[in-house]
Amino acid sequence: MITPEIGEFSVKHAGKELMIRRNQDTDALLEFDFARTSRPCPPFCAQPIQVTDGVNTIGEVELIAFMKTALNEGSGLLIDARTPDWHERGTIPGSINVPFTHLNPDQGADEITLEESLILFGATMKGKNRDFTEAKTLVLWCNGPWCGQSPTAIRGLLSIGYPAEKLYYYRGGMQLWQVFGLPVVTPEGELVDQ
Repeated sequence: MITPEIGEFSVKHAGKELMIRRNQDTDALLEFDFARTSRPCPPFCAQPIQVTDGVNTIGEVELIAFMKTALNEGSGLLIDARTPDWHERGTIPGSINVPFTHLNPDQGADEITLEESLILFGATMKGKNRDFTEAKTLVLWCNGPWCGQSPTAIRGLLSIGYPAEKLYYYRGGMQLWQVFGLPVVTPEGELVDQ
């Protein structure tokens, strides 16, 4: 079981229906990158629970609720804010890769890259202003509590006017997703052997 009420559920990824269930192998271990306890800080420093005022941080249970509702209904997107090389190694099912560098002007995101991302998120232009009325709710995540990629993306989105109430931070990221024995898939939707 994932929770006392949820044994498994499905999510779409790369056009495929995938079942989300915990790995029940009691001998399963994390792969090296997510099993390490030490990383050089900076840049890999512990991230605060709350990225900034108005943006809620969620855990695994809340992420699963989001996946079962907003993601499946199309009103939300699960954003893997890591760089493409990390995304290629495996992602949380249902995620799309929009690197943090595409969402934060301070990290080099130009107007064209930002606009492409915002269109994907459902934002529009009204005259010279961005309109976020129909923008989707986003859950952004990266490698885990020590990774600053999704917090940087969130700060970038806020700086261009994305409403804080439409942004959520899954601080646990790939590391805690795997700690809970939940499945990882390739961008094409194939299960990654964990």
